[in-house]
Amino acid sequence: MSEGLDTVIGGGAIDEARADAVFKQGLDCESAGDRLGAIVAYREAVSHCGKPEHLHRLAYLLDLVGEEEEAMQIYEAARETGTPKLQTLINLAVIYEDAGDFAKAEYILNQVIESDPNEPRARLFLKDVQASRGMYYDDDEDRTSSRHDAILDIPVTDFELSVRARNCLKKMQIRTLRDLVRVGEAELNSYKNVGDTTVAEIKQMLASKGLRLGQDTAGGPRLRQEDIDELHERGITDQILNKPISVLDLSVRARKALQMLGVLSLGELAARTEAELLGVKNFGQTSLDEIKERLGDHDLSLKTLD
Repeated sequence: MSEGLDTVIGGGAIDEARADAVFKQGLDCESAGDRLGAIVAYREAVSHCGKPEHLHRLAYLLDLVGEEEEAMQIYEAARETGTPKLQTLINLAVIYEDAGDFAKAEYILNQVIESDPNEPRARLFLKDVQASRGMYYDDDEDRTSSRHDAILDIPVTDFELSVRARNCLKKMQIRTLRDLVRVGEAELNSYKNVGDTTVAEIKQMLASKGLRLGQDTAGGPRLRQEDIDELHERGITDQILNKPISVLDLSVRARKALQMLGVLSLGELAARTEAELLGVKNFGQTSLDEIKERLGDHDLSLKTLD
């Protein structure tokens, strides 16, 4: 799929109107679930003009389909325009981090924070990069890709769903997993013709990506009332439940695993089972033992099933 940048960027005369028109076609392809068709359209758009937003979208999709090297080049091209999106810089930094170039990743993330000191994802990734710079990993075993935001941007049309489930999500104007996780189960059940079977199908789809209904807009799962009640029965107060994961002072690998699950607080972690944690890629017994030990320091434990 990869091709030279010269044939992608600036390959023809500047034609901003044509670039915008083709870019819109790409967005339509994405909405229809045609990711490869969108890439073709975005390639043409940047060949006519090379706008930062066009470059960003092309690089983002290339990264999703596994073309990380070309995605990095396209993100760099957007960066060199002088007016890149902050998201462009963050995504580029994540690719550099995955490639083990922590110095470059840290430099780019610092640029983002200088522009927006409160950018939450940049601050989170910067903390990981700084921790990783002093550690050495085996690429095959330890280099985990923290792609929670990319997962949330996956269109729901990418999944095999029943006609009823598809129609339900369409009527609710739910286009991506990000839209879907903001919806609670009660809200989903309130829609006409949505029964237990459809809800179960949608929940299973989310579970396949480590997500669930009722997560907040930042990607962290809100505790369901049944979780809160169960935790209260275990003697855990709300004050403890709401403490951030950072108080556990976890290793980079364990912290990244929790990021992938969207776990942000002690309560959200205590509501998870050992099986859920071990289901995360590259998360092994060592990380599980570490989390159990750190939770024990706060008189907490993971959820156990009867």
